[in-house]
Amino acid sequence: MSQPLTKPNNSLTSKPSPLCAFLFLIILCILGFYAVHYPPRNPQNDLLFHQIFLSSANNNTISSYLRSLTSHPHLAGTKPSLETTHYVKTHFKNLGLETHTVPFKTLLSYPLRASVSLHFDNGTVLNLPLNEIGISSYAPSGLVQPYHAYSPSGTTQGDVVFVNKGTEDDYRALEVMGVNVSGCIVIVKKGGSLSRGAAVEIAEKKGALGVLMYAEGDVSRGSFRFGVERGTVMKGVGDPLTPGWAGVEDGERLELEDNKVLDRFPGIPSLPLTFESAQVILESLGGPEAPQKWRDSSRSKLSRVGPGQVMVNFIYQGEKKLATIHNVFAVIRGSVEPDRYVLLGNHRDAWTYGAVDPNSGTAALLDIARRYALLMRKGWNPRRTIIFCSWDAEEFGMVEWVEQNLVNLGAKAVAYLNVDCAVQGPGFFAGATPQLDDLIFEVTKKVKDPDSDVATIYDKWTTMNRISNIDRLSGVDSDFAPFLHHAGVSSVDIYYGRDFPVYHTAFDSFNWMINFADPFFWRHVAVAGVWGLLGLHLADDPVLPLNYLSYAKQLQ
Repeated sequence: MSQPLTKPNNSLTSKPSPLCAFLFLIILCILGFYAVHYPPRNPQNDLLFHQIFLSSANNNTISSYLRSLTSHPHLAGTKPSLETTHYVKTHFKNLGLETHTVPFKTLLSYPLRASVSLHFDNGTVLNLPLNEIGISSYAPSGLVQPYHAYSPSGTTQGDVVFVNKGTEDDYRALEVMGVNVSGCIVIVKKGGSLSRGAAVEIAEKKGALGVLMYAEGDVSRGSFRFGVERGTVMKGVGDPLTPGWAGVEDGERLELEDNKVLDRFPGIPSLPLTFESAQVILESLGGPEAPQKWRDSSRSKLSRVGPGQVMVNFIYQGEKKLATIHNVFAVIRGSVEPDRYVLLGNHRDAWTYGAVDPNSGTAALLDIARRYALLMRKGWNPRRTIIFCSWDAEEFGMVEWVEQNLVNLGAKAVAYLNVDCAVQGPGFFAGATPQLDDLIFEVTKKVKDPDSDVATIYDKWTTMNRISNIDRLSGVDSDFAPFLHHAGVSSVDIYYGRDFPVYHTAFDSFNWMINFADPFFWRHVAVAGVWGLLGLHLADDPVLPLNYLSYAKQLQ
């Protein structure tokens, strides 16, 4: 017997409940509101704004910014540094941007006095010059003397041993030669991947009494051989008194004598030397002959490694004190996704004048802000929020703002676009997390190469490297590090020139820039063009231009 057919229960044909109808009307109203107030972006408009951004570049404007920023040394925590803070803040405000300053109180380190004297077996004593010689033709005065930030104060005397770059392999080579550095002062040629802090730490473990450090680079000829490379020797990053949290004005702090704080500092004093002063010491050494490999890789007249024939008396006195630092921000609120942030950042504090490091980047940042403000006057408003970040005390390793905003950044930051030294010399270089590779390639195809009549940056880049090579960001010595390593934010770092011979010396001045690195500031224009277009794409593209297939390939 056949079963009677059962009428199907089709929910699609049933009458909707009053609640469903009400919710449907609400959704329609919301969609209608967004359709009226947030119409879809016209790709042609975005293209037009990109063209306006690129065409409004002005090399003379960037030059004037850099001249003002480098008119005096501006070490973090000093009065000249505060003047630079006001300059950047006033610039943002005059553009009509929403501007604010966030201060922090952190432990910084400054020199008081230092001396290095050589004592020869025949009784002769020679005091070595520690300050730059012949600097007046490159920059005005007002410099803080060369030093290593966070080096302990101390007086020590002992035999001298040359330890090459101060790596574990170098000390093993000395052991094979029968040379023991315990109780000696070591002289280190800075170079390779070993940081100055790591070199001091290894020397301390080997029993050295102190460290004298010099840089060779390309400074062995001309007046630049008298430059002295300053820097920090503190272990890790962030305020040592507030490890893992931000150093706010009235916040909790560890005591300076706390073991957790003391562990961040070396236990032996160190001091940077000019190449010329280091040469005097190296030429005076006795002991075994230096390995041929060391001599071949050195520009100094290296013969023996010590000890013997000369002793060094080494005095350094410094002070560590709380100082207020100031981060400056300018914000352009997003019209559709205001809670998603695209950050463009650069630090502005410098060991000396900072024409390359960092204010070539600061000048480019100020010009991007000027051009974004021009776009706003022509009707542009970004889809996502753009934040310009001008950091203070990066050279001391401070990361307070990231520590304070770690959760928000991890959840809401789209990308952090960093430029530290915008122009160091010829050749474009980029580092990034892999998901940003394709966007960098796309943008560099739109910006003219400053050293070519017709080629784009991408064209010249591929010619120089055969393929476009984007480095991976692994270091901790620039402002992208806390964003990438602590907050997990996609990051970019771009610059012209692989390195430069006046790094962290008093010769890093406006005059050096116009004489050697970028006389007409076209390389600055190129970096600002790439940097600004990256920001526009990340702030405006409806779908974020992040290619995670690139990331997957890297992981494979």
